[in-house]
Amino acid sequence: MSYPVLTLVVLGIFAIYAVVMRKYLPLKPVAKAAVVMLGLTLVFDNLIIATGIVDYDPEKILGLRLGVAPIEDFAYTLVALVLVPSLFNLLRSKL
Repeated sequence: MSYPVLTLVVLGIFAIYAVVMRKYLPLKPVAKAAVVMLGLTLVFDNLIIATGIVDYDPEKILGLRLGVAPIEDFAYTLVALVLVPSLFNLLRSKL
């Protein structure tokens, strides 16, 4: 399976999850966290890829890169930005 297909599947699932959990996702804090987290992902993913710690098969990625990091690599950050605060707020409301 290629990274773009895997990314679309994961982001599709989490888009549905985000709609279902929207009352547990405060927009302003998540947006602020997104700027910080995506910026950190940009810096550190480029570092670990440029140093050779991680590498991607060029035939399995979309080809669009930010620096040396493939765009698909940012999907994990987007998932965390939805999953962590929504679960935190859901579980906090249950206590």
